Amino acid sequence: MINFSKEQKIIIGLIGIIIISIIIYYMTQKIGNDEVVIENTESTEMEEEIEEEKIAIHMTGCVKNPGIIELEEGARIDDAIQLAGGLTEEADLTNVNLAYKVEDGQKIYIPSIHDIEEKEIIQENQEEIFGKENETGKVNINTAKQTELETLPGIGPTIALRIIEYRKENGEFTDIEELKEIEGIGEAKWEQIKDFVEI
Repeated sequence: MINFSKEQKIIIGLIGIIIISIIIYYMTQKIGNDEVVIENTESTEMEEEIEEEKIAIHMTGCVKNPGIIELEEGARIDDAIQLAGGLTEEADLTNVNLAYKVEDGQKIYIPSIHDIEEKEIIQENQEEIFGKENETGKVNINTAKQTELETLPGIGPTIALRIIEYRKENGEFTDIEELKEIEGIGEAKWEQIKDFVEI
């Protein structure tokens, strides 16, 4: 058996302490770096999920703050109205489906009570001229309400609102083929609806 002197035992003990300290320090640093990488990865994944869930739409018409707004994916028209500051006093929701899901890049127009008044005046004038209501069975794209436009083949709430907005911004249609200038009405859809519309 080897007999160490007191000084040798002290030196061996110090060397052992130094080695253990180095091992502990190395392990602590490695664990800390791994945790940072994990946290950063999780943070990046969460940010990507948040970005994917957001959509942007264009609100116009009778809302207090029209313009581009961001919504959660799956949001409804009612949510969009709230984020646009709510409705103005002239807003008319009679033919607006507040539960309708909005889509990224969509443009939504909230009608005014004056839109209805203008339509009623046009309708009254037509009845005075022709002595009776239209009996052709076709939808008049200059006077039709959203619900009437939605009866056309392939025309849903979104395109119906676009037709109304186009009419409001550009005045009455002078040719039914002007419908092709509206986003969502291409040649195929035009062929579907052309025999069911009039001005």
